[in-house]
Amino acid sequence: MNPMRDLYRKEQNATEIKISRLHYLGVILVIFLAVAFVGSTLQADTIAPRLAPSYSGPSIVNAADNQPGVLAPNTIATMYGSGLAYVTKALSSSDLHGGLLPTVLPGTGVRIFVGGISAGIFYVSPNQINFLVPSILIPGPSDVQLAIDGLAGPDIPIQLAASAPAFFQSDPQTIIATHVDGSLLTAAAPGRSGESIVLYATGLGQVVPPLSNLQIPTAAARIKQFDDLKITIGGSPLDAGSIAYAGVSPGYPGLYQVNVRLPDSLGQNVDVRIALTDQSSPAGLILPTVP
Repeated sequence: MNPMRDLYRKEQNATEIKISRLHYLGVILVIFLAVAFVGSTLQADTIAPRLAPSYSGPSIVNAADNQPGVLAPNTIATMYGSGLAYVTKALSSSDLHGGLLPTVLPGTGVRIFVGGISAGIFYVSPNQINFLVPSILIPGPSDVQLAIDGLAGPDIPIQLAASAPAFFQSDPQTIIATHVDGSLLTAAAPGRSGESIVLYATGLGQVVPPLSNLQIPTAAARIKQFDDLKITIGGSPLDAGSIAYAGVSPGYPGLYQVNVRLPDSLGQNVDVRIALTDQSSPAGLILPTVP
């Protein structure tokens, strides 16, 4: 399995969650980065003189909705700023060893610390870092700091919650979802009443069984707060029986999938939200659907 080129989904049947391969590789490009992967090639960037990296609290965001604020353990996050790296590099399969996400990409010297623990790294560039909040952290006050070859940026206080749910988006208005065959929901291929689909998110918190730090999940694991999960479609909450699974997406650290059955009564391009306890995704996002 190459976890950077194959995306997995779970399809609910009467007795089990069946895991099968998605065919729509464009989904993973949108999910893990707001930019295209550049593989293992280092791209040199001119930054002179080499100053300490610059970033702030509002420039540390949930990577799914690009919003600052509360994060959660095992959430994919993004840091924006200047002087964040001397090169541009994305995670490649050759960087993965022992089923773990690396804490530094070879040749970059860039590390992110959250609560004093090294975070997993997906992508580095002078103006953007994509990283994984360590799964072993607990809710409460914490901090984020970036260092390049020992040259440290500011220590930024943040708040961690048990969850910080957010859907990944294909554009500022539309969330990413797939049909059960792995193809993307679009205006040309919308979701329909009663159809089973898969939604993609980050920030859904701890799972059962729990993940070790930096672990790349290899099997289904349902979120610990499953009974508190609420999905609202078209302004109406889905009943519990319409949510088949909410948990990790095997092969992709920090990525969660939510398998749902759309309501029998469905409008055009309905709004969709996800909530766990007191944390909710932003309003105003739509799912391509037709009645």
